[in-house]
Order: sequence, then structure tokens, then C-alpha cells
Amino acid sequence: MRYRSLGDGLTSSAVGIGGMGFTDGTAELADAVRAALDAGVTFFDTADYYGQGAAEETLGALLGARRDEAVIATKTGVLHRDAGPPGLDGSPEHLRAACDASLKRLGVDHIDLYQLARLDPAVPVEESVGALAELVAAGKVRHVGLCEVRPDTLRRAHAVHPIATVQTEYSLLERHVEGEILATCGELGVGFVAYRPLALGLLAGADVDVEALPPRDWRRRDPRFQPDTLPVNRRLVRPLLSAARRAGVSPARLAVAWLLSRAPYLVALPGAGSARHVRDLAAAVTQPLSAAEADELAALLAGPVAGARYPAPMLAMVDGHVTAGGGRR
Repeated sequence: MRYRSLGDGLTSSAVGIGGMGFTDGTAELADAVRAALDAGVTFFDTADYYGQGAAEETLGALLGARRDEAVIATKTGVLHRDAGPPGLDGSPEHLRAACDASLKRLGVDHIDLYQLARLDPAVPVEESVGALAELVAAGKVRHVGLCEVRPDTLRRAHAVHPIATVQTEYSLLERHVEGEILATCGELGVGFVAYRPLALGLLAGADVDVEALPPRDWRRRDPRFQPDTLPVNRRLVRPLLSAARRAGVSPARLAVAWLLSRAPYLVALPGAGSARHVRDLAAAVTQPLSAAEADELAALLAGPVAGARYPAPMLAMVDGHVTAGGGRR
């Protein structure tokens, strides 16, 4: 494994593990987490709203005695409701209470990276980050992160307390961050955490039968996996599949290698999947990919993606609606 300096003194493996699916501590998941640790993966990311806290409990249990080998990152600020879209709460009161609850579920005495999952438009970002800074001063949190924010929001937040990371979707199929926020992170010395690096499996070459997926699988609702969009997006990734065959590697590994070539302060955050999947993606750090090859790969997948990143109510929760519309830019 190779390691990268992010922001505020935080160091992480170049490839991490996203824990959205950590709601059940299956044997397969335990094997995947163990394989990740054995491969030198340190970054494990979850949220208090994944499975209404179940993902944090599972992650804490799976890390167990190996907790000190991990950078534990979790998020808060999104509130699930019984009906309608999720709500947002970035108030200092919520952040303090949520942090204590996450510490208990994770079974740890501090959170390495505590992130505001979405900007609450009712609360100035300075107030939210000020509360997170208080948690750092109290020793409950080591570093502060933000998710899905605009450059100007990041600058305002960074003026209150050093921001270690910004987490936003980024992949060969979703490149809107190349417009400005990725460069702003580099300018300010803030790390960038790229979630959905495999576009929910599209870049892994998975032949997904959406109708056969479990009822709670997100892809059933994802705009890019609908009957009118999925065939378009499958055709779009064919050049990646061909390039991976020529290189003798999986398309998933090549997609992650491409992402890691975009910036030296970037961490790719795929899901765990299986132990075999984790080991394959961890090997992306050693996949040779010249600048010319990376540019060629990007050009091969330059067609517009069909479908928006999220359903409209969730897209409206993104700071400034930076990705409104179905396009990639």
C-alpha cells in the first residue's frame, strides 16, 4: 500500500473502504475488512445514518483489536425520516450529541475524521465547523471534514478550523469536481476523498440486473440505473473494459488507478465487497498509468452520462446544487 498526506496532518492509505453497506456483520464482510487491513488499507469511512447507526456498530466490531491500524472516519448531519427525503441538521447541538452517540456505537474514545455530510442551509458553515472544532479541542475528534461543498464554502470553513478532507463523488463517469473544488483542495492543503469511484459498479463491468437486486439496494432508485439510462451508461464504459483486458487487469483496478493519478492528495473510497475485491483494488496503487494513458482513458469515456447523480430531492441537498442536471460537468 501507498500512503498520502491529506490535510491538517492526516495521513491515509491511497485506497480506503466505504462503509455504507456495513449494516450487517457478515462473514464475507469480516473477511473483506481483515483483507483490507492486511493489505495496508487504513481509511474506513461510514456514517451515523447508514442503517441508522448499525454501520458504525459493525465497523467498530470488525476493527476490534486492530482499531489502532485504522483511520476511522464517520459522518453526521443527515436525518432519515419515515416519509419524504432526508432532513439536514448541522446545528452545534446536533453535532455534539451525534458525536457522543457515534463514539459509543463505534466503541472508541475518539473519531479520527468527523465529517459534516451535507451543508445545512439553515446553519452557517462557520457555526457547524466551530462546533466540530470544539469536539477537536475536547479530544473526541482528531480531524474535521466536509462533504459535497462548493469552493467558497470550503474557504469559509477552513478559515474557522483546518479542514482535513472534502468528500465528494468522483470517477471516470462523474468528473464535476475537476471544475474547481479539486483544485481548491490542492490550493488550501485539504485532502480529497472520492466516493463512488466505481460508479456503483458500472466501472467494474458488472452486468447488473436491477430487477433482481434486493429491495433496499440503492441502485433500484439511482437515476443512472433506470431502464432508459442504464443501457447508455453500459455502452459508455466499454472502452474501459477493453483497456483493462489489454492491460491484463480488472476494469475496477484500472478505474481506481486512473482516479489516483488525478491528484497526490486524493483517496479513493470504494465499497468493501469481498476480500478478493479489496485486494484487487488495493493493488491499484501499483498499477502503472502514465499521464498520457490517463488522459487517453478519460477521453475514451468522454460521452455524457445518462441520468443525474441523485434523485431530485437528494440532489437539492448538495451545497449550491453543484451537479444539478444530468450532465457530468
